Amino acid sequence: MKQIIAVVKPYLVEKVLEVLRPAPVEACGVCEVKGFGRQKSYLDEYRGSEYSMAYLPKVEITLWVEDAHVDEVVRLIVDVARTGRMGDGKILVLPVIAGVPA
Repeated sequence: MKQIIAVVKPYLVEKVLEVLRPAPVEACGVCEVKGFGRQKSYLDEYRGSEYSMAYLPKVEITLWVEDAHVDEVVRLIVDVARTGRMGDGKILVLPVIAGVPA
């Protein structure tokens, strides 16, 4: 089993979750997060003056998927969430090591 963590732009979350609805996903969690990547900071204009926002709003979607379906699920996320612009987010695939239930 693998854990897939996808960090995407907030306005794309509903589209990503909709495309994942029929996908072979064991479990899913969604969380609002803030962070930055290679852009380091983001200049924005508010009421006529520029200011720097060090952390940008994103949404983290965490999925648990059987090994055989990882490539399929990652491809679905990329197809919907990639805009080709800076700040698209990241996708991480991590192994899941099952422990003994408490």
